[in-house]
Amino acid sequence: MDNAPRDRDAEGRARNARPRDGLGRPLPYGTPGVERQPEGVVRTPGQTLTEAQRLLDAGMPFHAHEVFEDAWKSGPEAERELWRGLAQLAVGLTHAARGNTAGGARLLLRGADRIAGYRDPYDIDVTGLTAWARELAARVQGPVDAGAEAPRLTSAL
Repeated sequence: MDNAPRDRDAEGRARNARPRDGLGRPLPYGTPGVERQPEGVVRTPGQTLTEAQRLLDAGMPFHAHEVFEDAWKSGPEAERELWRGLAQLAVGLTHAARGNTAGGARLLLRGADRIAGYRDPYDIDVTGLTAWARELAARVQGPVDAGAEAPRLTSAL
């Protein structure tokens, strides 16, 4: 049995303290990494979309997924599947960028299916996002450039 102490966050929850790269992959201890997204942040839908778009545009879909995850965990029950689907799109792009094409395609399609029933809440371009996800899932054959492939979440962003 491993009795090594576990990494903990400020609240005492187990959390791996290894630095991470822009796609969320762990790096060796002591290596400079990308700052993590804070967890449990309650944002308005507009703030969520703006922050997630900024991270997607920067080629950091793993971090965008964490922003969507906060929205799905803190938002109204009726919107949880929307935010969960958007998180799956971001994770699908993360996997595609890491070269996990099968997993990326699966998550892109799952996320597209999850959001497809919504009618553009908060000006989210549901039709455009589902088309983007299905198109990327169909053609991904190796690692993609996450920033170049980043979708537009709304027409306003």
